[in-house]
Amino acid sequence: MTRRIIIGVALLALVVAAAVTHGFGLFTPPPPSLTLYGNIDVRQVDLAFRVPGRIAVMNVDEGDRVTAGQELARLDPRPLADALAANKAQLAVAKVDLTKRLAGNRPQEIREAEAALAVAVARFEQAQAEAARQQGLLASGAVSHRQYEAARADAEAARAQRDSARAALSLQRAGFRPEDIAASRAQRNVAEANQSRAATDLADSVLRASEAGIVLTRAREPGAIVQSGEVVYTLTIDHPVRVRAYVAEGDLSRLAPGMAVEVVADGNPRTYHGTIGAIASAAEFTPKSVQTEDLRADLVYRVRVIVGDGDAALHQGQPVTVRVSGAKASR
Repeated sequence: MTRRIIIGVALLALVVAAAVTHGFGLFTPPPPSLTLYGNIDVRQVDLAFRVPGRIAVMNVDEGDRVTAGQELARLDPRPLADALAANKAQLAVAKVDLTKRLAGNRPQEIREAEAALAVAVARFEQAQAEAARQQGLLASGAVSHRQYEAARADAEAARAQRDSARAALSLQRAGFRPEDIAASRAQRNVAEANQSRAATDLADSVLRASEAGIVLTRAREPGAIVQSGEVVYTLTIDHPVRVRAYVAEGDLSRLAPGMAVEVVADGNPRTYHGTIGAIASAAEFTPKSVQTEDLRADLVYRVRVIVGDGDAALHQGQPVTVRVSGAKASR
């Protein structure tokens, strides 16, 4: 009898515990899935030349699929090539001038200055000796005072020529001033920069696709003169496919980056799969293009969904429905 009572009490406790814990968690209903609404994100890029010129070739047309780095158009390169050649010549001149200044004067020029100094020294010594001789004759009255003054003036002029020749030799041996060398080096750097810019301009005469995509608009034709930054092509980027959806504030806590989602579009029988990439940190007013089954919320948060298996059947701007089966339970 006692044993039956104990078993009955145990069964009763087990029933109560199961009721309190909803079957020990085995019979807890999963949280309801969350449905979001949005559109395939429109991703476009306007392509233009960075330099002005005349379009020589356009290789693709509207609707063509292109790969990243593919050549789309090309300008007439002749003016840019000529500018590059001119800058190369200027750089060569600047390099030669700097080399000359760093090397200093040639040995022949130094020897020439040494010879000029020797001539000036000899002339000074001769003029000085003549002035001394004239001074002795002046004391004996053999020459006039005027003749003596002329001899002394010649000696002073010879002294000045000697000093000038000596300074010229010193300059020849010293070479160019540091300031002149620095200025020449700066000119060389400017010429190098100009050549690099000209080479960049020539490379920019080729317009390439920044990313893989489809040509949406061909805005110019061969022969047209375009300015820098003038749109030539508009490219749509369709990989990876991104969805811009919106979640109401009350459901914000149910989402987290990395959650798996399913994406469906009207008239498309296929179900696509993706993940939540990012959730905006600031609220915004619900866009008019987003419709929900319930009343529209005043404020929503933007959600970016990355579709991993998107194809050409998903068109930019197309309305889609995003189902989040693993959404968290509402708090």
